[in-house]
Amino acid sequence: MKILVTGAAGFIGMHTSQRLLARGDQVVGLDNLNDYYDPTLKEARLARLTPHEGFRFVKMDVADRAGMERLFAEEKFDRVIHLAAQAGVRYSLQNPHAYIDSNLVGFMNILEGCRHAKVQHLVYASSSSVYGGNTKMPFSERDSVDHPVSIYAATKKANELMAHTYSHLYGLPTTGLRFFTVYGPWGRPDMALFLFTKAILEGRPIDVFNHGKMKRDFTFVDDIVEGVIRTLDRTAAPDAAFDSDNPDPGRSNAPYRVFNIGNHNPVELMAFVSAIEETLGVTAQKNFMPLQDGDVPATYADTEALNAWTGFAPATSVKDGVARFVAWYRDYYRV
Repeated sequence: MKILVTGAAGFIGMHTSQRLLARGDQVVGLDNLNDYYDPTLKEARLARLTPHEGFRFVKMDVADRAGMERLFAEEKFDRVIHLAAQAGVRYSLQNPHAYIDSNLVGFMNILEGCRHAKVQHLVYASSSSVYGGNTKMPFSERDSVDHPVSIYAATKKANELMAHTYSHLYGLPTTGLRFFTVYGPWGRPDMALFLFTKAILEGRPIDVFNHGKMKRDFTFVDDIVEGVIRTLDRTAAPDAAFDSDNPDPGRSNAPYRVFNIGNHNPVELMAFVSAIEETLGVTAQKNFMPLQDGDVPATYADTEALNAWTGFAPATSVKDGVARFVAWYRDYYRV
C-alpha cells in the first residue's frame, strides 16, 4: 500500500514508518521538523528512514491547507496514519495557540484530504489525556470523556468528534487510538524517562511530581506500533449492534472506532524511577513536587476492545523497556 505517515520524524512516527517499510509498503513521511524539542534528534530519526527506497520525505506543516490539498491530490494515498500533533500537556498551558493550529486546523486538513482522495482508512493518534478528570479505573472507551483538564486533551477529544462527523457524513473509515504514556528508544526529550535518565547521568536531581503518588500505564513503543499497524489493517466499519438509545462512545453506526492502546498495567512512578536507577546503577536525587496543572494522578487502560478487534495485547515489561531505552540513550549520546 501507499501510506502517508504524518509526524514521520517523531518518536512514534519513525518507528511506525520503519515497520511499514519492512513489510513492503510505500511510505510518504511528512513532518515540519519544528523546534518544540531538539530538531537534530528528529533529523537523526529521519536519517534512519531516508535510505530506504520505499520512503520519501515531505517537509510540510499539516496546518498548511494549500500544501496538504496538493499533497493528497498528487499522491493518491491508500491509507493514512496521522501522528503529527503539538504534543505535551504542560506546554499547552504556555502556548495554547500552537495546539489549535496543529491539532485542530491540521486535523481538519487531514480529514479533507482523506475525503477528497477517497482514502480507504484514516488511523489517527488520540490520547489517554481525553479521560481528564475521570477517576473510575481502568479507563474504558465506553466512559464519558467530557471533562478535559488541559487544552491538549481538549484538542484530542475534538479530533475524535471531527473524525466521527466525517465517518458519518462521507463514509470515511476512521480509527482513533488513545495512546497511554509511550516510551522507548528514540523517545521525546520532554518525557519522564528521557528527563530522568539525562538528569541522573548528569548528577542532577529529578523532579518527581505529586510527591511520587502517580501511576502511569507505561506502554513500550514497539507495542504501540504493533497496535497501530494491526488497526490500520482492519478498516473501521459500522457497528450493526450500535444502539442509538444507549450509545457507546467508542463505536458508531458510521465506520468509526476509538480504542485505548496501553499496557493494561499501571506502574507507580516511584517503581518506574527504581527501574531507571537499577538499569543505570545510580540512585537518583529526588525533588518531590506537587501535581502540576493539567496533569492527572493516574492512567490505566482497559484494552479489551482493542484485543477483541485486532487480537493484540501489549506485553513488554517496564524493566525490559527501560533497559532498552537506556541502552539506546547511552549509545546515541555516547554516555
